[in-house]
Amino acid sequence: MPSLDSNLFPLWLVQALCAAFLAITFLQTGLDKVLDWKGNLGWLTGHFAKSPLRGVVVPMLATLTLMELTTGAVNAAGLVALVLTGGTRLALGGAALAGLTFLALFFGQRMAKDYVGAAGLVPYFLVSLVALLALRG
Repeated sequence: MPSLDSNLFPLWLVQALCAAFLAITFLQTGLDKVLDWKGNLGWLTGHFAKSPLRGVVVPMLATLTLMELTTGAVNAAGLVALVLTGGTRLALGGAALAGLTFLALFFGQRMAKDYVGAAGLVPYFLVSLVALLALRG
């Protein structure tokens, strides 16, 4: 971590805040899917009932849960690495995974014709893009 009076501190802070935001977002939503599998499955089954994805809700939920937990864990590890060593590689990987996971969520929302839900993902996706730009070498 650069010193508070360093010109690099604002960039480091953006990096750390993005990694923390993405870690919280994905760990919370991934753990929610694990802890309330039946509730999430029921909701998603109804959500995708009239979409081409209606027959693949269970594997889709499993895949998304794994993606979210992995993305959250990598971002959390990236935050720890930023704080302890200043290294950005893990956080950069976490930001890339976040972008891919948000695209998967966005695709699902669009396929379900939930355009409001899809639009709500855009600010989150933009955070992942800001993180990618801030963390680039």
